[in-house]
Formats: sequence, structure tokens, C-alpha cells
Amino acid sequence: MRPFYLDDQSEPDEGHYVWAYHVEIVNDGNEQVQLRTRYWRITDALGRVQEVRGPGVVGEQPVLDPGDAFEYTSGTPLPTPSGIMAGVYQMELATGEQFDVEIPAFSLDSPHQAVNLN
Repeated sequence: MRPFYLDDQSEPDEGHYVWAYHVEIVNDGNEQVQLRTRYWRITDALGRVQEVRGPGVVGEQPVLDPGDAFEYTSGTPLPTPSGIMAGVYQMELATGEQFDVEIPAFSLDSPHQAVNLN
């Protein structure tokens, strides 16, 4: 997961900050899987939460054989200069069995946010 701030699409003076994030999904298992749904929990710097759910990613529900990878880039706007995202992909085996893959939280930081070291 690689997030990056989109300065050309952001308007800090108007409280509009935009990030893109690049994702690579790799099937490290021994069976074919298909990505069925996604869920994102996006929290801005004021603690406000936006939830995004839907089928697949970027309009696709990729099927991955063992060892295959699928990459995509998407984005999210925030009303604050920083935030955090975490999520879940629901995957499905050829047998119909479904399982979740947790996406660890990652930070959305812009150059307009003061950095505090703790």
C-alpha cells in the first residue's frame, strides 16, 4: 500500500485534500481466489469516519491464480490535511468459501499538516 498526496487536485484553502493510493494484491495461497467486495474505513484528523463498501475494486472483481498479482490505484478526498484508512477485502475460493483479508491502517499525510513526534 503506497498512499501519496495529490497536490494538483487539492485545495487546502477550501478544506479539500486528496490522496491516491496504490495497492498490489498478491495470491500467496495454493488456490484460485476472486476479490468480491471491499470495505474502507476512512477517518479524518477530527475523528469523523466515512465508510466505503462495494463490489470489487475500481470496477473489477479480479480472479487470481496462485502467485498472481493485481494492482490498482484509487483515491480519497478528506476535509482535513491528514487522516487514516484501513479496510477489508472479501475474497472467494472456487468452492464458494469466502474469507476476509484485513488491510492494515495506513496514514494519509499532506505537506499542510504539522508533524508532531511522540
